[in-house]
Amino acid sequence: MSTLFLVATPIGNLEDISMRALRTLREVRLIAAEDTRHTRKLLSAYDIHTPLISYHEHNKISKLGAVLAALESGPVALVSDAGTPALNDPGYELVKAALSAGHIVTVIPGPAAPLAALVGSGLPTDSFLYLGYLPRKSNDRRHALENVANLPYTLIWLETPHRLLDALSDIAAVLGDRPVAVARELTKVHEEIFRGTLSSALEYYRQENPRGEFTLVVSGRLVQAEPWTEERLRSSIEEELAAGATPSELARRLAEASGWPRKEIYRRITAERE
Repeated sequence: MSTLFLVATPIGNLEDISMRALRTLREVRLIAAEDTRHTRKLLSAYDIHTPLISYHEHNKISKLGAVLAALESGPVALVSDAGTPALNDPGYELVKAALSAGHIVTVIPGPAAPLAALVGSGLPTDSFLYLGYLPRKSNDRRHALENVANLPYTLIWLETPHRLLDALSDIAAVLGDRPVAVARELTKVHEEIFRGTLSSALEYYRQENPRGEFTLVVSGRLVQAEPWTEERLRSSIEEELAAGATPSELARRLAEASGWPRKEIYRRITAERE
């Protein structure tokens, strides 16, 4: 039995490819590529001359037999146009068929836009949910958003430039004005990561015409901790006032931290100062 290599390729910058990936692309007998023209540019940049076969969303079933036949004779690599193959790109059916036929499937890890956007977002990375592309129609999109509205995980979506504003608007309407990172053209010359709230992102991209490929990283639902006890709140007010905190700023900070209403905290601060 032979090996199917799932080879991650650059999502923009051609230098973001591993030595192992380059060696594998040279040594396999065939490369199954989402777009042979696109992949040929990468191979040309590194003087690689391995034969290519087209394997994309519209021919993945009809070309399955040809790729499996090539595997019978030697190792084959699968690549997508950018990033990690089989992650929002054709590949699942081929991996499943290769395993069923007794072949080895090996992953050569590397670039992936969802992970790059996540780690650069400034949002929690300990638990996250990658959801691919949002539905195109607003009703379907909002329904999909409702299904994840109460999840505490950081949420990640891919989006196209012409749907970006509609997507941000629906996300804000369903999930609320949460923190977001909008990553554009990652690793490319015009790379940009906008960090702020959904409302500020909408305002920004209404002024700046959306261009390029986008990855959206949205905060999960914030889980409110148990409210402070009255004794803890009173003690904090006393300590902060003694340290010179102003009433309005102190009320704001304690409201965020304690779970108590800001007006009630301000009333107690005023009473403490009298």
